[in-house]
Amino acid sequence: MRDPHDISTRAVHVVNEPPDPGSRPLSVPLVQSSAFAFDSADALAEAMAGPDGRYVYSRRGNPTVRALEKTLAGLEGGDSAIAFASGMGAISGVLLALLRPGDHVVAQRCLYGGTYAVLSDLAERYGIEVSHVSGDDAAEFEEAARKPRTRLLVMETIANPTGQVPDLPGMLAAARRLGITSVVDNSLASPVLCRPLELGADIVVHSTTKYLSGHSDVLGGAAVFADGELRRAVWPRTVELGACADPFAAWLTLRGIATLPLRMREHCANAAVLAERLAARPDVSAVHYPWLAGHPSYGTARTVLSGGGGLLSFELAGGREAGRAFIERVRIARLALSLGGVETLVTHPASTSHRELDADALAAAGIGAGLVRVSVGIEGVEDLWSDFERALGAGGGERPGGWGHMSLLLG
Repeated sequence: MRDPHDISTRAVHVVNEPPDPGSRPLSVPLVQSSAFAFDSADALAEAMAGPDGRYVYSRRGNPTVRALEKTLAGLEGGDSAIAFASGMGAISGVLLALLRPGDHVVAQRCLYGGTYAVLSDLAERYGIEVSHVSGDDAAEFEEAARKPRTRLLVMETIANPTGQVPDLPGMLAAARRLGITSVVDNSLASPVLCRPLELGADIVVHSTTKYLSGHSDVLGGAAVFADGELRRAVWPRTVELGACADPFAAWLTLRGIATLPLRMREHCANAAVLAERLAARPDVSAVHYPWLAGHPSYGTARTVLSGGGGLLSFELAGGREAGRAFIERVRIARLALSLGGVETLVTHPASTSHRELDADALAAAGIGAGLVRVSVGIEGVEDLWSDFERALGAGGGERPGGWGHMSLLLG
């Protein structure tokens, strides 16, 4: 029977069938809806009460986004999670929700620049004091703490680009003794290599843009909470900031997570081979990779991580010009920012992100003039090494044979 309504009405009110209770899709459905309809005003009002009610408006909650949140909580061994529009959205949302004017924060010295900038901005705007520590010494942290003003400890599982791995077990245990909430950025390790909540962290944050989504096509972030009360404290600020995850980005991230363990295995394997081979060349003065013997964090990394990760950096003896030449000569690897995708990316901070700094300023920032950062992808490792050899030029050290140097791989 023909629908009696005008075609304009019929075009707007398309068929929207509820899920069939007798079957379910293998793929998480993408619910690309900004709002949800109700049959009564009371039901709508009740749904507005908190983060776990029925869906009202996608800034407050969405079925696809919630599926991602539950998945991330499961991967990290947490109680619950909040998905954000970006990694910086996650970091900012957590800090703004938990800090008050006059509070004190202890932060790892080697932090992502965006996190450092947010902490600096909070210090300037709201009188929040920030003390920086190495992250390698729990006693140093306890000495820096100023209870009851110290509210947060902020750390990273693997620092970018130096590969530092802090003493997470020691630092997190100290934070618990002192009653200080701990926040760990686990973006570079992913829950495949490390689960900080299991080591005692209170909150884990991610840039899901990186390894979790893994295909250089998503902007996203997340915070995973050991305790649901912390999530309930942070959630209202998420709604106020509008830093919520987009359903389509959440759907893409879920699709990426399905292959995360497989991808991380290849990232780690390739990075380990490249790190050893680069370390054997006389034109490379240093290689920064936490599972490479001789790295300052080697012992800690072997304890805390189940793999060395996919990020490495190396310093060329030729300085700034050598670094710039390398990133312009590679052909398989691509010159681009970000990390964690399936393709290999290279950057040279001294000629790109830190190009305005002279040698002294670069040294103060812990960045050598010839340092090259590599986000190692999952391409064939021999193809990558041939690309690197050609870009480095002739005259390097003897090339290690084939796959003989495999001691750094996932055990």
